[in-house]
Amino acid sequence: MGEFELIRRFFASAACAAGGEGIALGIGDDCALLQLPAGEQLAISTDTLVAGVHFPDDADPFLLGQRALAVSASDLAAMGAKPIAFTLALTLPDARADWLEGFARGLCAMASDCGIGLVGGDTTRGPLSLTLTVFGRVPAGQALTRAGARPGDLLCVGGSLGDGGGALPLVLGERQERGPEVDYLLQRYWAPQPQLALGQALRGRATAALDISDGLLADCGHIAAASGVALLVETTKLPLSSALESLFSREFALNCALSGGDDYRLAFTLPASELAAIRADWPEVAVIGRVAAGQGVHLLDDAGAILQPPALGYQHFGSQGD
Repeated sequence: MGEFELIRRFFASAACAAGGEGIALGIGDDCALLQLPAGEQLAISTDTLVAGVHFPDDADPFLLGQRALAVSASDLAAMGAKPIAFTLALTLPDARADWLEGFARGLCAMASDCGIGLVGGDTTRGPLSLTLTVFGRVPAGQALTRAGARPGDLLCVGGSLGDGGGALPLVLGERQERGPEVDYLLQRYWAPQPQLALGQALRGRATAALDISDGLLADCGHIAAASGVALLVETTKLPLSSALESLFSREFALNCALSGGDDYRLAFTLPASELAAIRADWPEVAVIGRVAAGQGVHLLDDAGAILQPPALGYQHFGSQGD
């Protein structure tokens, strides 16, 4: 199967490539054309996933397609952007029709969930890797960023933490278990749901935000650095799912929540006066700490004493926690 037949058969004709709001021209020309309403800005983010680094070499292609797009779309949620389109650069060791069919189905399933359309990309031969670029739109001046947190703000997250880290031993086959708790954690890992609606609702309310991909402590460190403040995280307030707590020890579950990564929940700082309005529509939002004067991220026990944190989170270059 040649490159152009591959693109036509599995991607250009896929449901997620049918176009949509904001897409003036999709697959089939040298460039795609996106149309922004007046007064809006374009939000762009790129992620690369590599076999053996970000996912197992033998990962189910349908699940991989879902996860690859969800990971990228989560960055749009973090900025409060509404999705428009995405591109896919796909490097394959070989063009297996069964693998491509499963991958394309998973990709389209997540595209439908996120309301985003495929508008182009590239294919080439080599070790399996996926590079996705997502495009979204946001009213000018209203994008959420990592800068802006102020002392006195609440530190919040969009739901339970640690599920992605807790799923990893199951994904890697280090634990062989079955049951609804296992199914839940695997679903959270392979099909995380970008918190797009929450991100858009936080525009004009949150003072800073990002999505949790490398671990709560590591990612909160980015807000602290960009905003020039300290973030105080209270361990007793960390929201843990019943599935995570039933399968693992309390210590392991807390470590997953703090530094496991792969949660793709939003972490954000919020004036206390805005909390009730957000929780009215998102009751799962949890307050896990506060913003203070100072710098860095500090972990507090139930008495307010500072704890030594575990490894901060995942890093591509250098040892964990550096």
